[in-house]
Amino acid sequence: MSTASSIAATLSADRRQHLALQVLSGTEPVAHIAARQQVSRPFLYRQKRKAEAALTRAFAPVAAEAEVLFYLPVTAAWLDQLVVSLVLICHSSYRGVIRFFRDVLDTSISLGAIHTLLKATAEQAAGINAAQDLSGIRVGLHDEIFQGDRPVLAGVDAASTYCYLLAEAQHRDETTWGIHLLDAQTQGFALELTVADAGTGLRAGQRAALGDIPCHGDLFHIQHRCETWAQTLNRKAQGATTRRRQLEERMAQAQQERRGRRLSRALANARRAEAVTLNLAREVKVLAGPHREDRRELFDFIVAELQRREPLAPARIRPLRLALARQREDLLGFARVLDAKLAEIAQHFQVPEFHVRAVCLLHRKSKTSPAYWQRRDLLNRLLGHRFHGVLVAVTTALETTPRCSSLVENLNSRLRDYFFLRRQLGQGYLDLLRFFLNHRTFAQSERPERVGKSPRESMTGASHPHWLELLGFERFRRSPLLA
Repeated sequence: MSTASSIAATLSADRRQHLALQVLSGTEPVAHIAARQQVSRPFLYRQKRKAEAALTRAFAPVAAEAEVLFYLPVTAAWLDQLVVSLVLICHSSYRGVIRFFRDVLDTSISLGAIHTLLKATAEQAAGINAAQDLSGIRVGLHDEIFQGDRPVLAGVDAASTYCYLLAEAQHRDETTWGIHLLDAQTQGFALELTVADAGTGLRAGQRAALGDIPCHGDLFHIQHRCETWAQTLNRKAQGATTRRRQLEERMAQAQQERRGRRLSRALANARRAEAVTLNLAREVKVLAGPHREDRRELFDFIVAELQRREPLAPARIRPLRLALARQREDLLGFARVLDAKLAEIAQHFQVPEFHVRAVCLLHRKSKTSPAYWQRRDLLNRLLGHRFHGVLVAVTTALETTPRCSSLVENLNSRLRDYFFLRRQLGQGYLDLLRFFLNHRTFAQSERPERVGKSPRESMTGASHPHWLELLGFERFRRSPLLA
């Protein structure tokens, strides 16, 4: 055996790859590389051909598409996992699962098999839901959502979005709500306050089950009504302005033809209607105030002003005025909590409380507006080195003071993708959906701390296995060599 052959046989794969790249680069003759490395030229040409073949495979699109990437161990358990994933992740109907099995996997599955599997899975999910400790929930958001004419009672943790109540019921009265809230107490449910709309059965059930725990009013629904009414007034005002302009154009033309007297009364009425609607639309203001007592005064002022204008549009103003008047204390319940937090911040940083409230009002301005930065600069000069700490504390206070139950509305929107597939829900199906939504991680969120975590992880602060593994399935994992 020659010396060149023996040296070539001992070269590692990395060294051979390096030699192939040297030959491919063509920066020096092959004979020089062979002499320096003490290998033969045929050996170097063989490494070159291997590298060229690898490059050809890498840049051949047709071959890459046809290449087998990995193999799946398709077992009965894996097919069961696939059915559950199609229903929960892909929002597939039962018949959609059947078509998927037929078209993609060239196999069959019956409606009965799907129903039996999901029923058994729902029982497992219900057991996991019932075993969850709920003692970490401090603020609960309650609402009633509907599937057809059947109410579904819902409860969500304001901090983590964990859904601790999702129950189909025949009624939404005091007894029904009370029973479900008492059942939650067996899991350590101990709230400090709740936020809900003005539903009488909901509030009565909470009083019966939870005693004197405050139930603040939900600002989402009443604000939505106010905004809808304000938009309607704006549209009416715009319509009145358009009609007045059209009549003025017709009047100008008629006056040239000496027949404007017929339009004078119509134009006067149009101008009068425009003035009334414009004034009414302009006087609709958003309820706001820095202090709870100030908010009360502003609240009462708005109710009184609405009552004064009620004859102008009784069908629209009266229901809104009555709703505001009856719910004042509930709607302003959050202000008591926020006032206490702001007073605590002022005491902690040893600054006047009105400066803390000024920082609070700063959050109402857009950060892209000059007014925001002018006000921020003024407060920065007033508070000095304490400004940043006060700003962070006020931001945290605002974020942790829930004022509406919009998270329940968000839950409702996510459930709609599942509800529309079924005429009847069934408690088992709701238990399965509740389990899935509580254990699925957030891919994105406006709250950075929630990204990559499930609601259960956010609530408990502890990680948990993947939701498929919690249900007893073994997840497929690709080999590290192929990943």
